[in-house]
Amino acid sequence: MWSHPVRSVLPARLLALTLAGAMAVASCSSSSDDSAAEVEAGAGGADGGASSEAFPVTIEHAFGETEIAGEPERVVTWGWGSADAAIALGVVPVAIPFDDYAGDDEGVLPWIREAVEADGAELPEILPNAEEPPFEAIAAQQPDVIIAAYSGITEDDYELLSDIAPTVAYPGEAWATPWRDLIEIVATSLGRSDQAADVLAGIDAAVATQAEAHPELAGKSVAMVWDTPDSFYVYKAVDPRVEFTLGLGLVSAESVDTLSNGEETFFYSLSYEQLEGLDSDILVSFADTQELSDRFLASDHAQLLPQVGNGTVAEVIGTDFIASVSPPTALSLTWGLDEYVTILSGAAQAVDAQG
Repeated sequence: MWSHPVRSVLPARLLALTLAGAMAVASCSSSSDDSAAEVEAGAGGADGGASSEAFPVTIEHAFGETEIAGEPERVVTWGWGSADAAIALGVVPVAIPFDDYAGDDEGVLPWIREAVEADGAELPEILPNAEEPPFEAIAAQQPDVIIAAYSGITEDDYELLSDIAPTVAYPGEAWATPWRDLIEIVATSLGRSDQAADVLAGIDAAVATQAEAHPELAGKSVAMVWDTPDSFYVYKAVDPRVEFTLGLGLVSAESVDTLSNGEETFFYSLSYEQLEGLDSDILVSFADTQELSDRFLASDHAQLLPQVGNGTVAEVIGTDFIASVSPPTALSLTWGLDEYVTILSGAAQAVDAQG
């Protein structure tokens, strides 16, 4: 089965995909001069179309460069977030990956289904649930372009995909394209760079609005963790889920940096014996189910965390909720934002109640 980026932190890959490295954004040979249509953050339907001057475009990536001669009409996406970005830019792909972590029975993520249905469009073909790209199924869609800008494709995969259609790979490392860069790469591939600016501005505005509406979050320190069967993970400030959380007015707890160990840039594992030192106003914890969250909070090691005793834990529960921020996408960030802020606000109010 295709291993979802969000799970990388559970086994080995959630570590790779919940982390977004500071990669250089794909460069392009030309830019759009058309005026952009307004795009509401988190929704598809940008109707400005591609710029007539956007093509041909050359996109550099980890395996070389890819030239796209003209505006793609049949788009296939692979990996995480590329389908979301395309839909937010007004292009519904003909085929997208099956998501076996947070998708429904058909493998469709809730924000993708909602955005496509809101546009009155048909859902894309859902590709077979597989670890490797399903080459025959992709070829059957007769794509004009294949976008795998946040994925784990190998160079061999890239060569095989390129035999089907021009393929856009990730700019640096597998499963590590920053979500903002991903939107821009997809936009460049589709000739919709102006629309990308609108999508990003809309997301930023939504976050800013929430921050303004919740002054109780301002200045409070936060630590974000996930207790898994394999390890207890702590996320650093540069991790994408933490990065946009800080945009709501919170600050990364000093203890997160103080306890940091190992060479990983975006997260680290912490032994239970050290949990007492992970101090912050708010603790954000992730769990696939309420049962798992309850089990964690009732565990002996959780009792070492000061936030558990203080009642200032913000529980992020549910695979779709977790997926929406791990890392966020052009559609998912705003999809779960209201609920996320409500949970954070409850923890912040508990901090204030303690004086």
